[in-house]
Amino acid sequence: MRALLDCGDAPLMNGRAHPTAMSFLQSPPQLDNQYREDRLLVGYLRRTVPADLLRTLEPSLDEMGELAAGELYRQQLAEVRWEPRLERWDAWGRRIDRIEVTPLWRRAEEIAARSGLVALAYERPHGRFSRAYQFALVHLFTPSTDIYSCPLAMTDGAARTLVDSGNAALIERAVPHLTSRDPAQFWTSGQWMTETTGGSDVGRSETEARRDGEGWRLYGRKWFTSATTSPMALTLARPEGNPPGGRGLALFYLETRGPDGSPDGVLIERLKDKLGTRKVPTAELTLDGARAVPVRGLTDGVRNIAPMLNVTRTWNAVSAVALMRRAVALARDYADRRSAFGAPLSSKPLHLDTLAELQAQAEGAFHLAFRVVEILGAVEGGEIDPGGRALLRLLTPVAKLTTARQAVTVTSEALEAFGGAGYIEDTGLPLLLRDAQVLPIWEGTTNVLALDVLRVLSDEGTRAALEAEVAHLVIGAGSGEPAVAAAAGAAAVRSALRLLRETAESGPDASSAAARRIALGIGRGLEVLLAARHASWALAESADPRPLAAARRLAWSLRTARDEPGLDETRVLATDRLEEPAGQPVEGATT
Repeated sequence: MRALLDCGDAPLMNGRAHPTAMSFLQSPPQLDNQYREDRLLVGYLRRTVPADLLRTLEPSLDEMGELAAGELYRQQLAEVRWEPRLERWDAWGRRIDRIEVTPLWRRAEEIAARSGLVALAYERPHGRFSRAYQFALVHLFTPSTDIYSCPLAMTDGAARTLVDSGNAALIERAVPHLTSRDPAQFWTSGQWMTETTGGSDVGRSETEARRDGEGWRLYGRKWFTSATTSPMALTLARPEGNPPGGRGLALFYLETRGPDGSPDGVLIERLKDKLGTRKVPTAELTLDGARAVPVRGLTDGVRNIAPMLNVTRTWNAVSAVALMRRAVALARDYADRRSAFGAPLSSKPLHLDTLAELQAQAEGAFHLAFRVVEILGAVEGGEIDPGGRALLRLLTPVAKLTTARQAVTVTSEALEAFGGAGYIEDTGLPLLLRDAQVLPIWEGTTNVLALDVLRVLSDEGTRAALEAEVAHLVIGAGSGEPAVAAAAGAAAVRSALRLLRETAESGPDASSAAARRIALGIGRGLEVLLAARHASWALAESADPRPLAAARRLAWSLRTARDEPGLDETRVLATDRLEEPAGQPVEGATT
């Protein structure tokens, strides 16, 4: 009977070969170890971290790179359609408000705790390099863990806020949990500010804090709270009798569950149905007598939460860079696997030019985000002067708004590189764009942060610190082609500062209207300067032309550089491969 039905090794359908038996099946993109394959991250660490220390750190970075490309990425693809689920009642009608997160999120929490993705910033085992090490791990971890970086960012920010507050009782109670490496003891923290009255305009908050004996209870509605499964949160509320506006708000600490595990005056009304970050359990909450403790006085809550925002905005920038890196890595691998019109996509000049542009944008964003990381580490260690502190206050919003906008552009273009497959949810590719879209919104929209940049630049000392940074980077780029690119970057920053001066003469409305152009001009200019400095090092260190190709392309995109990118450097940047062994250092390179 088998002989009558068999048709070679083809599958059968009613005795006939299945119509798809001879169909072509496209090989999906693959990931290799994300640390070993990240030429930019490896090069950056070799340039900035002492060699003996880097040898100590690399095994853990290699391990995280392997997890990100293997176990975690496979689980992410397997759970592509899974989402958190809210159970409001138990079988006997008791209100429990329990959120069940995805298995990958539970796994991510365990890895994050054991790897010290928050703890490293407070243990500071490697001094000012601890932040760079922490965020290098985060850079590898984030794209494969469905934005588990969101609760980690808020946890890091909460720990910093509590430590800076000087509130000994809260430091003793919460900080050991927030910075624990034991998954059983580790807490994440929520950050509850957004209400229906306004997101960025938090001064309109309607949540009220009422005295209850020696303590406080909170009453109100929080319209958007991310990572609502956290055991604690920092939130804003107005103590009864306080005046309206931001000055009348206070920063409060609360724990979301009582000693018996039941909701402690925190009622989850619903989970939000979002465009992206759908694995993040974001909810609407009603605070109905939630017990709370003032963190630092009963006024100036917005100012007191600023340390949290500085940290979370840095996480935002690094997450943007991580998603760009993942999108480009997948698109580059796919270009070798996918053929069109008789040849692989990786042999098509226009496709290579597109990939090269994505790589250059990702490299510029990386350098800007990690420059903020460097300064943050130095400030926290008391190893920087007031000018450095002013620079951090400026570059944090600049990096956040610049890299967030780039992440949306780069991930969108990367999806297009896959054709129709980039639009299909089962491939896991649309996740990159949907998750990237939150980055320009979360922790302050582009316009809100641009106005923040404008306020910071009103200080003469901050403008001087920026000018000093530009001069330092120009010197670091040395001579030759890196210097040409650096000059374009410096021109862009100075053009933005000139626009600031010119609009200031016309009044506050003119300056406000130009704020976005000023902030993005500074961000893009600094990206070119930082890329040029790295390119100079790479040429001198190993005659690697790829960082220079990225810097030149970024400079050309400012329309102030002389030459558009050539085909040879486009190819080497797009494929990230050197066709010939590296030779002697290129003329014009400096150490």
